Amino acid sequence: MKLSAFASSFLFDPNKPGFRDYPTLLDQDEKLPALEASLEQIGEYQRRLWANQARAVLLVAHGPDTSGKDSLIRTLATYADPAGFHAWSFSRPKGAETRHDFLWRVTPFLPGFGEMVAFNRSHHEAVIAERVWPVHPPETYNWKNRYQSIRNFESHLVEEATTVIKIWLNLSGDEHRERLLKRLDKPRKRWKFDKSDIDGWEKRGQYEAFAEEALAATHTKQAPWFIVPGDRKPQARAIVAAILAEQLQRLAPDYPKEDEGVLKEYRRLLAKNGVK
Repeated sequence: MKLSAFASSFLFDPNKPGFRDYPTLLDQDEKLPALEASLEQIGEYQRRLWANQARAVLLVAHGPDTSGKDSLIRTLATYADPAGFHAWSFSRPKGAETRHDFLWRVTPFLPGFGEMVAFNRSHHEAVIAERVWPVHPPETYNWKNRYQSIRNFESHLVEEATTVIKIWLNLSGDEHRERLLKRLDKPRKRWKFDKSDIDGWEKRGQYEAFAEEALAATHTKQAPWFIVPGDRKPQARAIVAAILAEQLQRLAPDYPKEDEGVLKEYRRLLAKNGVK
């Protein structure tokens, strides 16, 4: 994956596996690409991606509860053409999902050629959340095998013309707590509150430790992780939008070349019916 200096500055560094080594907030005066400009670029180049039907984009958004995954994806979709953009959310496995291999549930929702798909959580839940809240007896898991399966899976996607962009929204403990409290204080946010949020908060340290290990084990040049400061949602959205716009522009710089024969026939038929 080719990256600009800006995008590269948020790449996960295998030599710094701990989230505490990465910022959760950038300086207020730090210059970021304008969000609106990046969103307009996403809209335009996503249409070109759809028109060409040759490549696909999978954006994976992860982070603790309240890290802003939903609102991030809504923002990225501002100017997207719904014909070629879809978003899917994955919670803890249940029902039929627990009776298949862990990649089974995400496979039907992968992007086809020309499509851009956003996952709110993903197959990586199988090596992060599922370690905290297992759905099978703990002794039956082989985490190293799962890491290898994810690397192989994503390598296959990339080789088959799908660009994989993985985002970790890095949220501080103080901001996490404040956002949970806001869900209680604001009636329009209370519907989001769940007992599992409390359990997630109490097990935050364990969750982060497993996430750090998972990111280190599944970060590759083909399908890298980006660690994005998450304490201010506008900053996070501006950063991710710029990274996504950059990749879309690289994948679909132009619309397909028009067929002169078809255009000539259109003109002939329209002229025949009195249309100039």
